[in-house]
Amino acid sequence: MFNKVLVSEDMDDINKGIYNTLVELGCEDIVQVQYCDDAYLKFKKGMLDKAPFELLITDLSFKSDHRKQRFANGDDLVKVLKKESPNLKVIVYSVEDRLQKVRSLIKEYQINAYVCKGRKGLTELSKAIHSVYKNKIYLSPVVSNALSPKNDLEINDYDIELLKQLSLGLSQEEISQYLKKKNISPSSLSSIEKRLNKLRDQFKANNAIHLVAIVKDFGLI
Repeated sequence: MFNKVLVSEDMDDINKGIYNTLVELGCEDIVQVQYCDDAYLKFKKGMLDKAPFELLITDLSFKSDHRKQRFANGDDLVKVLKKESPNLKVIVYSVEDRLQKVRSLIKEYQINAYVCKGRKGLTELSKAIHSVYKNKIYLSPVVSNALSPKNDLEINDYDIELLKQLSLGLSQEEISQYLKKKNISPSSLSSIEKRLNKLRDQFKANNAIHLVAIVKDFGLI
């Protein structure tokens, strides 16, 4: 079983649950932090001391406060740590259950497990730790279809944002204005129209309402 584990989680009660789970599994050296920046510093110290962490368990979203952070979220932390230490095992423990998010984390950052917080979250986390220790990928049941070939569609974060705004009832012109305010590009009406048409073709949707219904069924928004 893993001996040295780094936990990055800003909620005290969740931190306690993770700690107890790790202790029950026999992990002895457990370091817990509530900021991603602190997680990075602990990671670097472990490397310098030639006592690297074997496993990282991290949330994705962290509440901001008065303290300015280099790493605003778990995504940024995982990206850097995986780049600096490809052999580091990573388990994401989050309330986020969008299949697209899970798929991108696995494909882009090569995380080893994705566990959804919930009533059975700690039970699933225990299973995930066992699986990752055996070099197997683990996904919570609710996001288990993230790697299914049927869901392996060409869609990115920009598409997700378009579809999300479309699902809120915004017209293409309103979506264009929204993207401009958020400094998201391309934001022109023609670009949005072309992208939505491509998505309708890709998902074989008859219209915008049908498209939104399909992507919701896929768990993309």
